[in-house]
Amino acid sequence: MSSKLSAPPPAEAGNALITPIVDLDTGGVIALRAITGRRFGDAASMARASLDAARREALLPIVLGLPARAVIGGSGSLAPLHEVLRVSGRRPREVILAVEGEIAHEDRRALLVGLDGLRAIGYLVAIGDLGTAHVPLDLLSDAMPYLMMLSPDLIARIPRDPRRAAVGESLTVLARGIGAHMLAPGVTDEAQLAAVRGWGVRLAHGPLLAPGPSGRVTVPLPVPQEPAGRALGPRVQEFLLPAVTLPAEATAEQAAETFGSEPSITSVILVDEYQRPRGSLDRSRFMLSIAGRYGYALHGSKPAARLADPPRTVPKTTPAIAAMQVAGRDATRIYDDLVVTDEVGRCLGILRVGDLIREVAR
Repeated sequence: MSSKLSAPPPAEAGNALITPIVDLDTGGVIALRAITGRRFGDAASMARASLDAARREALLPIVLGLPARAVIGGSGSLAPLHEVLRVSGRRPREVILAVEGEIAHEDRRALLVGLDGLRAIGYLVAIGDLGTAHVPLDLLSDAMPYLMMLSPDLIARIPRDPRRAAVGESLTVLARGIGAHMLAPGVTDEAQLAAVRGWGVRLAHGPLLAPGPSGRVTVPLPVPQEPAGRALGPRVQEFLLPAVTLPAEATAEQAAETFGSEPSITSVILVDEYQRPRGSLDRSRFMLSIAGRYGYALHGSKPAARLADPPRTVPKTTPAIAAMQVAGRDATRIYDDLVVTDEVGRCLGILRVGDLIREVAR
């Protein structure tokens, strides 16, 4: 089964191939990618060949390759490119310039100045060939690209090469962290597509996503990860409740005051400086320890972590039934609150097991 959307057929002219960039979530064609035979040639001639090939599709934004040395060379090196775009009728905001090629350490400052200049004119900036070209990772953060593009050579070697797949996945996480979109170029088969989807990549192009004879793009649907017909229910984030947290070094007396301030608090989560859960205080067990004879004397001034249990964490995308399985692993803590975490392990809130049982029983 697949989703289809009308799209321009690939065009070839002046040694440039125009291929659609597809949003894998919607199946929509959102831009065009110009691939020229002159990989790192003159910026103006590369742009001219690309724009000639894309002339019929002037309504869609276009991604043009731009040699890094042209950006490093300053405004004089880029003037012919601006003129080619002006003559073509393309406005800067309709063009994404993808910087490609090796970047030496001594050229770093010149490159960043050049990228700032391109953004000031109105262009969107991309960094290409990631995973194979020499591009320092901290430079990606300083460059603030709108789009990051994996190397086609890297895509070609996954998923049969787990080490290359790890590189691609880590770069995708980096893109998400610095606020850039990630593009997977040169996707040729469904195994590659499934891999990049698994990393969270949303944009792709390549032979697998090329328009057919009718000019329509066919996007294969994701392969379900669970057996057909297995109803796992909604995700735990739908039942998320705010967590009451204390620093991991809080004392038992502070925790007791927190529980005493509101009878509805069922747990206190001890978190580190990054809001990652480090311990879980169940109200019943904790108050029993404190309220017993000599409880305050023994524990009051000591760290609350001494009375805490390891937090039972579930990612926010965990299905309800899977979360119940986590809750049932320890018979002595079946009804303890679960701690819901985000992609980097930070505490988002808690999940009461009773809410899960009620939902699954419906």
